[in-house]
Amino acid sequence: MNRLIWSRLDLEQRGAALRRPVQAVAQRTRDAVAAVLAEVRQLGDAALREFTSRFDGVALDDFEVGTAEFAAAESVVAPALKQAMQEAAARIEAFHRAGMAQPYAVETAPGVVCERMIRPIPRVGLYVPAGSAPLPSTALMLGVPARLAGCREVILCTPPRADGSADPAVLVAARLTGVTRVFKLGGAQAIAAMAFGTGSVPRCDKLFGPGNSYVTEAKQQVAQAGVAAIDMPAGPSEVLVIADAGADPAFVAADLLSQAEHGPDSQVLLLSDAPALLDRVARELDRQLAALPRAAIARQALSASRLIEVERLDDAFTISNEYAPEHLILALREPRAWLERVEAAGSVFLGDYTPEALGDYCSGTNHVLPTSGAARAYSGVSVASFQNFVSVQAASRAGIGRIGECALTLARAEGLDAHANAVALRLEAA
Repeated sequence: MNRLIWSRLDLEQRGAALRRPVQAVAQRTRDAVAAVLAEVRQLGDAALREFTSRFDGVALDDFEVGTAEFAAAESVVAPALKQAMQEAAARIEAFHRAGMAQPYAVETAPGVVCERMIRPIPRVGLYVPAGSAPLPSTALMLGVPARLAGCREVILCTPPRADGSADPAVLVAARLTGVTRVFKLGGAQAIAAMAFGTGSVPRCDKLFGPGNSYVTEAKQQVAQAGVAAIDMPAGPSEVLVIADAGADPAFVAADLLSQAEHGPDSQVLLLSDAPALLDRVARELDRQLAALPRAAIARQALSASRLIEVERLDDAFTISNEYAPEHLILALREPRAWLERVEAAGSVFLGDYTPEALGDYCSGTNHVLPTSGAARAYSGVSVASFQNFVSVQAASRAGIGRIGECALTLARAEGLDAHANAVALRLEAA
């Protein structure tokens, strides 16, 4: 990781220090994704078969997982893993159920009642990555809130393995949440299939899930085209750690590596006002990296990552709010005291014993979070992400008499005479 002293950087250098790796190849990614989307939209399943053969090295006649494959998955997943997924699912449900929005009605004037109804999005598409590592935890993070929201139909896509099967743990996790329609499709082509619909894959109203830069770009392109709504830009993964002199360097290094191993386009940042801590973390990174099976991937991610020395912790929070990280770890002696300084982050982890990995798996919050600075305006997945909120109003004869003049005045001020007339006619009748 590159070591930087923030106070010695000019404005351009500071911008470069916080630039995500995916921003350097954005145009190439956009063009490649646009080509995939166009071909799937035009050719449907034939394009899906061609892309699955090209990118996954698998020839598939049928993309949908059948009953026999689900049963086989149940038989090969270890009981300990099943138990862990059940425990995680229960905590995810407890957290998300507690935050569920409720419908309400308010009489805003005598005879005028305004309400908000909540309706599930009818058909949603979930994307569960499984490229360099299968992520059954993502099936839980998406499937549980979708079930709580009451979505009528839930479609899940996940890349096939080399033998043409879906990852068994992903299938078991999907079934735990009530998802029964799973398709062996990955990458931008999976997003295209769920957005446009094909002969095999139903068209979905909204798409969810993290992924690499191609998946994220595909989601953004279908959303911009008005084809399907999306949860947020979610991927590649990133973490920013703010640590003081008392932080444990081994803990900090482990947290940095836990995100770096996701993929070569991941990014990790450490900000500290303690130069000695930065030195110790650098040594720990080397030591721990040597023992990681995914060390080659992590090294690539670390090449675009930073150790940044700041003069004060307050400066670190200013930088973090500008960067708006997906994950923010406060490895501080009094982390909660600093929480008010956090303006933009997908999820925050307080103190030495709250590694980001807990949020990834089983604390109960959601790990599908905004990346690439999107945390300045987007939030992580919740039950509300799978719902529509519909306003309703009803005015009685007395009610329009109470508020009609207000509407008339505003309509006439805007020069919208038909609006005014629609109210005036009723006032005369009242």
